[in-house]
Formats: sequence, structure tokens, C-alpha cells
Amino acid sequence: MAEQDIQQLESEFPALSGQAFADARQRVLASGQSVLQSEGGFVVRVYPDGHKERVKPIEPPTPVKVGAIYNIP
Repeated sequence: MAEQDIQQLESEFPALSGQAFADARQRVLASGQSVLQSEGGFVVRVYPDGHKERVKPIEPPTPVKVGAIYNIP
């Protein structure tokens, strides 16, 4: 596979993966189950009827720079 082909696939990945997660979320809700998501500094359980329940607070996201390498202890 050529470098240009790899770069093309890498550029398409964010949109495709985002759509895959959105589709999976909809399938879970359509099956009558709830999903967990982060929202407003909390983990939130979303029910198929749209009702939301705060599960627990979470820390804000860590800002990162594209291409940077981070060591996690």
C-alpha cells in the first residue's frame, strides 16, 4: 500500500469512526438499553426515552497537542 493511500485512509478515519459510534449508540438505545456518555463534567446515563441521570462527576479533559508524545505513569 502506498503512503498516499495510507494518508487517505487516516484522513477518513475520524469521520468514519464517529459515525460508527453514533450508529452503535442508536442501536443500543433502540434495543431498550441505556448508554453512558460524558456531559458537562459528569458521566451521564441516557435512557431510550431520552431521560438522563448523572452517574458521577469526572475531571475535565486534558488538552493535548497533535503529534505530541505523552508518557502516562
